[in-house]
Amino acid sequence: MKYTTLKRADLDVSVIALGCWQFAGGEMWGEQDDKDSIATVHAALDAGITLFDTAEGYGAGKSEEVLGRALEDRRDRAIIATKASGPTFVPDEMVAACEKSLKRLRTDYIDIYQLHWPREGQVEAEEIFTGVERLLSSGKIRHFGVCNFGMGDLENLLSAGSIVSNQVSYSLLWRGIEVELVPTCKAEGIGILTYSSLVHGLLSGRYTDLSAFPDSRARTLHFSSERPGIRHGQPGQEDLTSCALARIGALCSEAGVSMVEAAYGWIAAQPGVTSVLAGARTPSQATENAAIADLGLPPDFLEGLSEATAELKDAFGAHLDMWQMPGRIH
Repeated sequence: MKYTTLKRADLDVSVIALGCWQFAGGEMWGEQDDKDSIATVHAALDAGITLFDTAEGYGAGKSEEVLGRALEDRRDRAIIATKASGPTFVPDEMVAACEKSLKRLRTDYIDIYQLHWPREGQVEAEEIFTGVERLLSSGKIRHFGVCNFGMGDLENLLSAGSIVSNQVSYSLLWRGIEVELVPTCKAEGIGILTYSSLVHGLLSGRYTDLSAFPDSRARTLHFSSERPGIRHGQPGQEDLTSCALARIGALCSEAGVSMVEAAYGWIAAQPGVTSVLAGARTPSQATENAAIADLGLPPDFLEGLSEATAELKDAFGAHLDMWQMPGRIH
């Protein structure tokens, strides 16, 4: 496993992290046995993964609760990142949410506490940092970050305090952060944690035909709004997405690399990225994902992947919200 440093926190984290949303099961992920989830966390630790990301909003706290059980006797080996849901982020609300997360996680401190999406009606930056300082000074959190914050919301917060990380969606099929957000975070020393690297499974290598992709996960702007459950109201980019997948598949086949390895390995190699959140539901998946950190994909292969998805990148532009139009990320 390779490790990188969150500069503002002076905290070393594994290049591949374990995203824990799937531990909540439910409609999004289907049935998930808690024993499998706990074994997955243990396998991740054994493979060198140190960063574990969850949120109070994942299954109404279920993901946090499962992660807490898994780390109960191994807390000193893990860096826990979780998220507050709001809706306003006033100090008392933030402190109360953090205390509930601490209880579910069975710990007395959270390493990185993040705001989960900017919210309409959220309080001003100065008041947000009043709550943050209360949590920092009490030792309940060690560092403060955000999740899904675009240029405007990020710069607003930076005017009032320090942020160690910004967690955003980033993949071969969704590259909007490259336009403005990556350069800004690099300049400010803010770490970038990336999620949705496989776009809910689109880049898993299982799907060559978008029509076969499950409706429960086909919610992004890659898909036509004619599909059930989609809320973005746009025509989507199914043709360009299918073309990009075919190009990626051909490159992977030629190089003898799986699409999952290509998807995670490409992100890990991109400038400004600190850690790639990789979801896993079984110990073997966690072990396989961890190994990608040491894969060392050739530069020409990585460049080929970038070229294969350039048209799709241009079509989406700097848009950052993969699920809505207009987006919630500003």
